[in-house]
Amino acid sequence: MIPESNRLLDTYYRIAPERFHYLKFILEGYDNLAVLSSVSSRQGVIRVKCSPESLPELLQLLAHIAPEIKRPCF
Repeated sequence: MIPESNRLLDTYYRIAPERFHYLKFILEGYDNLAVLSSVSSRQGVIRVKCSPESLPELLQLLAHIAPEIKRPCF
């Protein structure tokens, strides 16, 4: 069994689909912070995996850049 400290958390978000590569670029600048993958590229649903220790930093980063990546409301 994998120790809890070695497990990655899956978090899911919805962003503007055209901002996926921008977010990937930002996350790559933070070495080993998180891993980004697309669940539904058409709808902008993404999965971000991170360690439990990295979650607070990830949430802070996402909150800071939210205006730049959020899905527009029509």
